[in-house]
Amino acid sequence: MPETSIHRWPQRIVFAMIGLAFMGAVAGRIAGSTQVEETGSVVASRDLRFADRADGAVVVTDAQTEQTVDVLQGEQGFIRSTMRGLARARRLDGIGAAPPFHLAAWSDGRLTLDDPSDGRHLELQAFGSLNVAVFARLLHLQPRIEQAEQRL
Repeated sequence: MPETSIHRWPQRIVFAMIGLAFMGAVAGRIAGSTQVEETGSVVASRDLRFADRADGAVVVTDAQTEQTVDVLQGEQGFIRSTMRGLARARRLDGIGAAPPFHLAAWSDGRLTLDDPSDGRHLELQAFGSLNVAVFARLLHLQPRIEQAEQRL
C-alpha cells in the first residue's frame, strides 16, 4: 500500500495546481480585474456625445467644440446598438448623458471607445473591420459647419 500512495503524489500535485489556477481565474473575474495593455500611442482622438433626436436620428457632437460632427439617420445598426448599450449601463449606474465618450485610434491599429464616467472600455476591432470603419470615420469628419463653409 505505501507504494501506491507514493505514486499518487504527482497526480495530486497536478490536480492541486489546476484547482489553484481555476480559483485564481474566478477570483480575478469577481474582482473585476480587466486591465487592458496599451501597445501603442494615440494617433487621433475625439470626445463625442450622442443624442437621439425626435425623428429617430442620432446627433453626434464634438464635446469640445459643441459642433455637430454627424447626424446618423436610418438604421446605423452598430453605432446605435453600441451606444444604446453604453447609455443603458450609464442609466443603471445613475450617470446621465452629459459626460462625453472618448474615441481613440492607436498607432498599433486599434480603435477604442471609452466611457470615462464609468470606466467601460471597448476594443472596437473585436467587432470586425466594417464596424470599426463606422466609428473611425467619426474621427476624421470635420464639423458640419466647416463642411458647409468649404463648399461656398
